[in-house]
Amino acid sequence: MDKIQPAQYVQSIGRALDILECLTRSDKSMGVTELSGRLGLHKSTVYRLLATLAYRGYVEQDEDERYNIGLKLFEISGNVLNKMDIRKKVKPYLVKLQEETRETIHLGILDGDEVVYIDKEESTETIRMYSEIGKRVKAHCTSLGKVLLAYKRENLKELYEQGPLIRYTDNTIVDREVLGEHLAKIREKGYAVDDEEQELDIHCIGGPIFDYKGDIIAAFSIAGPSTRMTEKRVKELSRKVLEYSVEISHSLGYNP
Repeated sequence: MDKIQPAQYVQSIGRALDILECLTRSDKSMGVTELSGRLGLHKSTVYRLLATLAYRGYVEQDEDERYNIGLKLFEISGNVLNKMDIRKKVKPYLVKLQEETRETIHLGILDGDEVVYIDKEESTETIRMYSEIGKRVKAHCTSLGKVLLAYKRENLKELYEQGPLIRYTDNTIVDREVLGEHLAKIREKGYAVDDEEQELDIHCIGGPIFDYKGDIIAAFSIAGPSTRMTEKRVKELSRKVLEYSVEISHSLGYNP
């Protein structure tokens, strides 16, 4: 049975997806005329859509002016698989870390200038940090985000060119140059600390997770209230974050 199109259906996007799906199913490159006949679309329409898809890297044109799937689509599909797979692989470590610390454990990935929580183990303590899977927070003021920014070495000027860094508390770093220096220190230490920079009375310690290529693909953190996250305990938990960073990354094939 055919799917019923929603009222908000955008025809041009649907047609572009039809082209991508057609090229994906084909074992050879295809020309404008062939795609036009296969999809029942006018050649000029197919040509315009292909031009846009090629510009964005989703399709590529060969020397015979025929089209095939571009590397961008492989990049996206690879990222999706990594994100789906990493939760399953890292989950046992998150559970173990929560049991050892009794604090809230987060797993996050970077999306532009934001961190997205993709997994979480809740604290068993009475006072705990509120968060939820799928929540987005700004990267520059969280331990997860700062770790991801530090090792991805994002161009901060381009990343934050839309405006100044948002201040959430008196401890939030809002100067790009200061943030850059701070990220360099994180790379030296191997972990990041959120000292009430995103939310008052909350401290977090974040560590990187590397894949077999040595690329950072996610970060994890231990979060708790200031009443429990004393300077002494933060130092103790920082050592634990370093240990788990190595252990989790090794499980993903990382070998520095």
